[in-house]
Amino acid sequence: MNAPELIDEQLRIQLFEPGHRLRLAGAGEVRYKAARGGGCMANVTELKRGDVLEIDGDPWVVTDVASQTPSARGASLLVKAKVKNLRSGQTLAKTWRGGETVATAEVEKRPVQFLYRQVGENVFMDLVSYEQVVLPDDALGDVVGYLTENLELKTVLFRERVITVELPITVELTVTETAPAVKGATAQAQLKRATLETGIEVLVPPYLESGERIRVDTRDGRFVERVKSG
Repeated sequence: MNAPELIDEQLRIQLFEPGHRLRLAGAGEVRYKAARGGGCMANVTELKRGDVLEIDGDPWVVTDVASQTPSARGASLLVKAKVKNLRSGQTLAKTWRGGETVATAEVEKRPVQFLYRQVGENVFMDLVSYEQVVLPDDALGDVVGYLTENLELKTVLFRERVITVELPITVELTVTETAPAVKGATAQAQLKRATLETGIEVLVPPYLESGERIRVDTRDGRFVERVKSG
């Protein structure tokens, strides 16, 4: 069954995937504009990071891409890319010959704010329509470890279905537990483990203490810098 395009008046629940649902509060017409039959074709030599491809009916984002010029005379240019499935989080390495084409996926991104977590689920509010979007932990994977109250991010829709969220490149989190600070330590000294407010662990410089706020890169969980108070 396809998700209904129009939801009117009463509070209803729209199913996107097993366990994925959009809760709508209040009256009024709601429409999501998204691709129905996918995007268009693109030459692989024009691919860049951030492009979204449609492979076997799923949206895959290009996380890395490079062209390789063959040493053999007359051999074809090769385009190598790493892609990540926006629905499942699976990653693949792809190789194409120069001149080949791939199908692009048309996705929509909508600004949302994270509200709170409940058992196994995460509740967001659409900042345009003020609807609530509920996504389960297993749909978000590692993303859950970066979600804090009132964090602003984006939902990603593919064929009118909310499939995942897109985090800011960095977020601020509080260190809740780590080994005592080492006086006189520098950023180049050996790193130590720290547990953050969401429960994830990252490596931080030895001079940091519990209670301090830090900025973390959401792409790889890397410590970026200490957040200055005030």
